[in-house]
Formats: sequence, structure tokens, C-alpha cells
Amino acid sequence: MNISDMHILLTGATGGIGEASAERLAQMGARIIAVGRSPEALAQLVERLPAHPQGAHSYVVADLCQQQDIDRLRTKVEGLEQPLNTLINMAGINALSLFEEQSSEQIRQIINTNLTGTMLLTHALLPLLKAQPQARIVNVGSTFGSIGYPGYVSYCSTKFALRGFTEALSRELSDSNVMVQYFAPRATRTGLNSDAADALNEALNNSVDSPAEVARELFKFIQNPCANRFLGWPEKLFVKINGLMPGIVGNSINKQLHTIKGHAQTR
Repeated sequence: MNISDMHILLTGATGGIGEASAERLAQMGARIIAVGRSPEALAQLVERLPAHPQGAHSYVVADLCQQQDIDRLRTKVEGLEQPLNTLINMAGINALSLFEEQSSEQIRQIINTNLTGTMLLTHALLPLLKAQPQARIVNVGSTFGSIGYPGYVSYCSTKFALRGFTEALSRELSDSNVMVQYFAPRATRTGLNSDAADALNEALNNSVDSPAEVARELFKFIQNPCANRFLGWPEKLFVKINGLMPGIVGNSINKQLHTIKGHAQTR
């Protein structure tokens, strides 16, 4: 599918990567439906996007943790003159914190935002996507969806599950016109990161990408038929090693544990 033929519903559109991705994809010819929780930020984003020949870009204010918002979003998409043919699930939240120090509400919110909302939205829109000659679902995960990392237990759990959801759905739809892909950035400089997370990345000398860099790689990825893409070196190598010999990666992370806990502890 050519980028100029893509009518993309992008969740998490006002986040750092989401905003950069909306701008990049629109610049390259896609038409965007931006989804997020802030009407002001969404309106400003859509206003900045370059004009599209098949109609204006649009936005929908929705909290994907709320089923009524998902239902309302589907109703709006059903009524579009140019049908939706691409779904990019990018909405997500994160928190650097020791698992035992997180509240049950924080854990529930991370799960609902990163996983449950994504699955339910995909479920709601799948019949519409299947009705198109070609369609695409891109789930945006993380390196931490393949490597369990201290301080990010809840986040890792949702991204591991998102990767499994993507793989299983891709195989289930392999005889259909819908391609399902998984895109995994490494550490990225966004508003999701707390000061403690930024300080930890600096202390460990971790490479941190800009949202624009990630958006550029996402654009390249969705033009190709590959199933997944992991960003960054040596992160993509660690993903492979962790899949085959997790003890090696675990031993390496254990050497960093004191530093990680020092930044993750809240009390």
C-alpha cells in the first residue's frame, strides 16, 4: 500500500512519538485521524499538518480505557467518506518505579492504557479494516517488550503481552488482506519519561532517540511487508540474545541493579 493511499488512525497522537509520527506521515502523503485525550493539543496538531488532497485531517478525543469512547470512535470511523485502512496503536504510558512501590491503581492504568485499550480498539475496528482491499495494523511496542527490566515491571508486562497479541493476530489474519506488524523503539526522549528515568538513562549511558528519529524509522517500516522492527544498537542484539540465552542478558542487567534501584525507588 502506498503511503498516499493510507488513511491512518493514530492513537497517542499528542505524545512525543505520536506527534512526530503524525507530522512525518502527513508530510509523506498520508491522511491522519489523530486520537488522544486533549482536545486542545489534538486541534493544534491537526492544524499544523499539511493539507491532504482527499480531505482534511481530523481528530477524535477519546480515552481508550473507556469502552464508550471506543464505541464512539468506531461509529465516527464507520461514517468516513474515505475509509480507514491503517491503524497505528501508539497510545501508552510508563513509569520508572519498583513494582512493590506502585499502587494498584497505577498498575491497572498501565495495563488498561498499554494493552487492554489497544486490544479492544483493534477488536472494534477490525471488521472495518477487513472490508478494505488492503489494510494495516501497526502495534508500537518497546525493546522492553522483549527484555524484562527492573524498575519497569508493569510496563514490560504490557509490552510483552502486546508483542504476543501482535504475533498471534498476525497469524490469525495471515489469510486476510490485513497485515499486522510490531514496531519496537528503544529509549526515546518524550514526556513519558520522568526526571528519574532521564537520570537513569544518563547514569547508564543509554542511547536515547529523539521522537523525530523514531517517526522517521516508523515511516520506513510501514512501507515494508516485514513483521517486526526493533530500533537501536546494541538493543536489537540484546533482544535476540535474551530470546536465546536470557541468563547472559540477566547477568548484565544485574550488574546495573544497584543503580537502577537507586533511581526507581520512591521511598
